[in-house]
Amino acid sequence: MKKIILLLTLSFFCTTIFSQSNKSSKKSSSSLVLAKSENVSAEMNKNKFYLSFTNKEAKKDTILLKTFDSNKVPLECKIEAFITKGTTLHKITWLEKKSAITKLKTEDAVTTVSVICDIASKTKVLTNEQTITKIKEIHFLDVNQTVSETIDKIRNEGFECIVNKQGDVVLKNKGKENKMIYNPSDKKFVFASAGQSKKK
Repeated sequence: MKKIILLLTLSFFCTTIFSQSNKSSKKSSSSLVLAKSENVSAEMNKNKFYLSFTNKEAKKDTILLKTFDSNKVPLECKIEAFITKGTTLHKITWLEKKSAITKLKTEDAVTTVSVICDIASKTKVLTNEQTITKIKEIHFLDVNQTVSETIDKIRNEGFECIVNKQGDVVLKNKGKENKMIYNPSDKKFVFASAGQSKKK
């Protein structure tokens, strides 16, 4: 009788542990894939944005790209693999949108975020942001505020991040263009020269 009770107790514990392990595995696999390129993918898990890939041991590994607020997600994600100085890197690009609205002004900002990763060393070697904000503002033309006009403006901040055919990074805006070259020993991009004005 004691043996039967012992067997029943053990089977109950085994069933409980097995069901809990199943629940935890389901939770860990609840990530949302936003972009994919071969064995590399950009995934959201809760509010964390990861670059996910298969490492040398054929196991899944990740690099944390960014932690978002609970109500925000990256948009239009892209993954671009390229080779520079004999090293394969991955550029992950996404958009973030933000709006600010008052009675007299509306601002709609779109930020393009670019992160370049070396998955072999699990490091982020470059992060860049460029924000373009469309502004719509009401200006009153008289003291009594009876006559008004709407003015549209665009504000640009930061640099566009471009990877050229040689695997170098070009940071470009309306007035400047900076070139960055990858340094494999330090695992980072360094400026090739001081910023120069663009040729007209």
